[in-house]
Amino acid sequence: MLAVSLVAGSFLVIGALIVGCMLGWVLREYMMYHHDRQPQPQGLHPEMYDENGELTDQPLIYLRIDEEDDMMLDEDD
Repeated sequence: MLAVSLVAGSFLVIGALIVGCMLGWVLREYMMYHHDRQPQPQGLHPEMYDENGELTDQPLIYLRIDEEDDMMLDEDD
Protein backbone atom coordinates (compact mmCIF):
# COMPACT_ATOMS: atom_id res chain seq x y z
CA MET A 1 0.00 0.00 0.00
CA LEU A 2 2.91 2.28 0.74
CA ALA A 3 4.36 1.76 -2.74
CA VAL A 4 1.03 2.65 -4.37
CA SER A 5 0.82 5.83 -2.28
CA LEU A 6 4.37 6.84 -3.23
CA VAL A 7 3.76 6.25 -6.94
CA ALA A 8 0.43 8.10 -6.88
CA GLY A 9 1.96 10.98 -4.91
CA SER A 10 4.90 11.16 -7.34
CA PHE A 11 2.53 11.32 -10.31
CA LEU A 12 0.50 14.05 -8.62
CA VAL A 13 3.61 16.12 -7.86
CA ILE A 14 5.00 15.73 -11.38
CA GLY A 15 1.57 16.47 -12.90
CA ALA A 16 1.19 19.58 -10.73
CA LEU A 17 4.65 20.74 -11.78
CA ILE A 18 3.84 20.31 -15.48
CA VAL A 19 0.45 22.03 -15.15
CA GLY A 20 2.03 24.86 -13.13
CA CYS A 21 4.72 25.42 -15.77
CA MET A 22 2.17 25.46 -18.57
CA LEU A 23 -0.13 27.84 -16.68
CA GLY A 24 2.79 30.11 -15.84
CA TRP A 25 3.89 30.19 -19.47
CA VAL A 26 0.38 31.09 -20.68
CA LEU A 27 0.00 33.84 -18.06
CA ARG A 28 3.45 35.21 -18.94
CA GLU A 29 2.49 35.42 -22.60
CA TYR A 30 -0.76 37.16 -21.68
CA MET A 31 1.00 39.70 -19.48
CA MET A 32 3.70 40.43 -22.06
CA TYR A 33 1.46 40.84 -25.10
CA HIS A 34 -1.87 42.07 -23.77
CA HIS A 35 -1.68 43.48 -20.29
CA ASP A 36 1.67 45.28 -20.06
CA ARG A 37 1.50 47.00 -23.43
CA GLN A 38 0.42 50.61 -23.14
CA PRO A 39 -0.84 52.40 -26.22
CA GLN A 40 2.15 54.17 -27.67
CA PRO A 41 1.67 57.77 -28.75
CA GLN A 42 2.77 58.71 -32.22
CA GLY A 43 6.49 59.18 -31.94
CA LEU A 44 7.46 62.58 -33.25
CA HIS A 45 10.90 64.10 -33.35
CA PRO A 46 11.93 66.14 -30.28
CA GLU A 47 12.20 69.32 -32.33
CA MET A 48 8.43 69.17 -32.89
CA TYR A 49 7.76 69.96 -29.20
CA ASP A 50 8.12 73.21 -27.27
CA GLU A 51 9.48 73.68 -23.73
CA ASN A 52 6.21 72.46 -22.17
CA GLY A 53 6.10 69.25 -24.18
CA GLU A 54 3.27 70.44 -26.44
CA LEU A 55 3.42 70.29 -30.24
CA THR A 56 4.84 73.52 -31.60
CA ASP A 57 3.06 75.59 -34.21
CA GLN A 58 6.19 77.41 -35.37
CA PRO A 59 7.37 76.77 -38.94
CA LEU A 60 10.23 74.30 -39.06
CA ILE A 61 13.23 74.54 -41.34
CA TYR A 62 14.10 71.38 -43.21
CA LEU A 63 16.54 70.34 -45.91
CA ARG A 64 15.70 68.02 -48.77
CA ILE A 65 18.33 66.66 -51.15
CA ASP A 66 16.67 65.22 -54.24
CA GLU A 67 19.64 63.84 -56.16
CA GLU A 68 22.91 62.34 -55.07
CA ASP A 69 24.75 64.31 -57.75
CA ASP A 70 24.03 67.52 -55.85
CA MET A 71 26.23 66.40 -52.95
CA MET A 72 29.68 67.89 -52.72
CA LEU A 73 32.39 65.37 -51.98
CA ASP A 74 35.87 66.03 -50.61
CA GLU A 75 37.37 65.08 -53.97
CA ASP A 76 35.31 67.81 -55.72
CA ASP A 77 37.21 70.68 -54.01
